[in-house]
Amino acid sequence: MHIAIDARIINSSTGRYVERLVTYLQEVDTVNEYSILVPTKDKDFWTPRNENFTVRTVDFDNYSFAEQIGFKKYLKKLNADLVHFCMPQQPITYKGKKVTTFHDLTLLNTYNSDKNWFVFHAKQQVGKYVFKKVVETNNGIITISNFTQQALVDFTPLAAEKSVVIYESSDVAQTAPKKFDVPYKKYILYVGQQPDYKNIKRLGDAHQILLAKYPDLGLVLVGKKNASALANEAYFNDRKYKNILFTDFVEDNQLSWLYSHASAYVFPSLMEGFGLPGLEAMGYGTPVVSSNATCLPEVYGPAAHYFDPLDTSDMAEAIDQVLSDDTIRTRLSKAGYKQIKKYSWKKMAKETHAVYMKALNS
Repeated sequence: MHIAIDARIINSSTGRYVERLVTYLQEVDTVNEYSILVPTKDKDFWTPRNENFTVRTVDFDNYSFAEQIGFKKYLKKLNADLVHFCMPQQPITYKGKKVTTFHDLTLLNTYNSDKNWFVFHAKQQVGKYVFKKVVETNNGIITISNFTQQALVDFTPLAAEKSVVIYESSDVAQTAPKKFDVPYKKYILYVGQQPDYKNIKRLGDAHQILLAKYPDLGLVLVGKKNASALANEAYFNDRKYKNILFTDFVEDNQLSWLYSHASAYVFPSLMEGFGLPGLEAMGYGTPVVSSNATCLPEVYGPAAHYFDPLDTSDMAEAIDQVLSDDTIRTRLSKAGYKQIKKYSWKKMAKETHAVYMKALNS
């Protein structure tokens, strides 16, 4: 059988899922033929080690007419027995057997203030149509948490009979950490993108409250300085907030150092499909202080100290409790190591492969 994996997002924040999937599928399946479809700019981003895996380049933008027309023609010519779309965006009239992964429904439920209001809401309407069509026409649906599965079922009940939950996992970098020059002896950490639903402004507000007790405490925000990050930086600068560092992009070995030296990892998000960075922090023994919203209690379980993400004072109090109490810190660190053992990328690949086989036999 020939299986194509739409990996056009492989070099993105969500692309970690795709890269780990195709890496571990090589341990699961040495028989079937796989075509890994990536943009030309990312043709060298991932290199297969098995002969039954081939990287092919495709250049069709997400949610574009080229995707609907050109990508459909490409897939028809490729003539794979199954296509796995790793995100909902896809040629909705493609007739072959297909499986889709839904990571979350943030496109339908959020708005980011750095976007054009009209364009964003028009995209949401298109997204609603595409999401329903995807569930209707796919042979299998993968969701990455029970929360995401239920949100999808609430959106379109047909997902109840077609979807399966397959958890992601996390890795601790094997390379030696490289020191990152942080101008604070003690800091709390956030890693990831910064659109409005990530709730970074409230995290900054909470951090400023904490400065009254911890005047030298830093807040380190790791991630590319795109429009969302720059908007948050402007918000903090306008209010003359202190001790906040936007790192821009950092290499994996420096990220390892930042995780392992942080006093706490704080995840203030209002909406997540899985919440991978918190698990990554647990892998370094870093205490996690997390929003109690959406999937996060499901994924982190007893290994995080929770707060109401809409209540800045509650957020500050939860962080303070972790910073000031060694007993809580030790408990969270031990619980984190235990929690991450529940997740495995290889298990994820095996379960995904089972979805492929079921779809192929449907």
